Amino acid sequence: MRFNPDLKAKYTALRAAGKPATVAIVAIMRKLLETANALVKADRVWTEKPSCL
Repeated sequence: MRFNPDLKAKYTALRAAGKPATVAIVAIMRKLLETANALVKADRVWTEKPSCL
């Protein structure tokens, strides 16, 4: 969540909604696992979105 803008936005939204930090981190871990499983299932590799500079 420190280096991925999408995960950081999800974490800050959860924290702003009043969720404890531990709950927000576990939600981010689950999202990472779901993404990794989807990539493996589709036989794809991770491609980072280009930054908008």
